[in-house]
Amino acid sequence: MSTIKEQIEAKLREARIARDERAKNVIGMLKSKVLVELKSGSGAVENDELWLATITSYAKQVRKAIPEYEKAGERGLEMIDEARFELGFCEQFLPRKLDAAATEAIVREIAAANAIKDPKMIGKLVGLVMKAHKDDIDGDTLRQVAQRVLAE
Repeated sequence: MSTIKEQIEAKLREARIARDERAKNVIGMLKSKVLVELKSGSGAVENDELWLATITSYAKQVRKAIPEYEKAGERGLEMIDEARFELGFCEQFLPRKLDAAATEAIVREIAAANAIKDPKMIGKLVGLVMKAHKDDIDGDTLRQVAQRVLAE
């Protein structure tokens, strides 16, 4: 299997041939963010972990921006479309997260195993779930599911 950088470079070649400006812009943004990190003096090395962290961070940033664009009404429509495109592009490189039903099953199991029933203990529950399933679970989905489970 090729590295994320190789996959990104292949996507860039495809975008150039297809004259896909949106894809070229997202790739340029991601490459720029990786380059900034490499030059930051943090000792970062260009590898799949750095690319994955960069893509994850950017996807999270875009995901948070979408509700803000929705509040802008008519003016935000074009920006919402662009943000959704960028998010979709980024998600093809990210590991798949569990859906709400699978997340709920894990939350219920860990809550029962640790006798967590009080809504005030949501932090402990979220911490335990993330400790065991950090790469599999979306943090926002986890928090929503945990709040619902503990409210029962």
